[in-house]
Amino acid sequence: MNGRTPLLSLREVSRFFGAVEALVDVDLDVHAHEVVALVGDNGAGKSTLAQIVAGVLTPSSGQLEIDGEPVTISSPSAANRLGVASVFQDLAVAENLDVTANVYLGQELSRRGFLREGEMEETTRDLLRHLTVRIPSVRTPLSQLSAGQRQAVAIARTLIGSPRIVVLDEPTAALSVAQTAEVLTHIQKLRDLGLGVILISHNLNDVRAVADRVEVLRHGRNNGSFAATASHEEILAAITGAP
Repeated sequence: MNGRTPLLSLREVSRFFGAVEALVDVDLDVHAHEVVALVGDNGAGKSTLAQIVAGVLTPSSGQLEIDGEPVTISSPSAANRLGVASVFQDLAVAENLDVTANVYLGQELSRRGFLREGEMEETTRDLLRHLTVRIPSVRTPLSQLSAGQRQAVAIARTLIGSPRIVVLDEPTAALSVAQTAEVLTHIQKLRDLGLGVILISHNLNDVRAVADRVEVLRHGRNNGSFAATASHEEILAAITGAP
């Protein structure tokens, strides 16, 4: 994009599980203020790539770069230190806890052994306001929220620690049409905030609604890069391998 150094680059990244080639020489760039959709059929390697960026898996070969500098993302905590946050399909939320407790889950603020509850609640309100998330209260238990609202809380949690890159794995799966529209709005807000977003999705309508670029994986390999204006048929042909 205009010769700018990408926030994140993958160069010839491969990942093998024994004889299984999950990823083979994959390249990917993600810039600031950009949503890059990663699409492909089941087994295409999308989740493997996401887990490598998130530090859950390490590549068998290849190089990751942030701001043009080689990095090793050896764990999720290492990813967080490098400014990478992720939301996977299971969300890893605690439904018995309220919104604030979920946003700060594992990252609670304390002073002299006491939780800084007021500060955490105020920051949670600010994060939800930035993402235009509508919920009754930051003290509402997650069990009382819709699936779309829970997804929004998980997305808000990624902003703790001021990340620069966010990986979203199937964020609209199993959501209603209205809830999907809300989550897509939150993804656009992440881009507006200057982040680079990797969006993994099976839904090409969702992808074309918010993505700036669409990258196709097929059998663990790059199989096409498309502008958001590309037709549904062009992208589907790359996914299926049709001529």
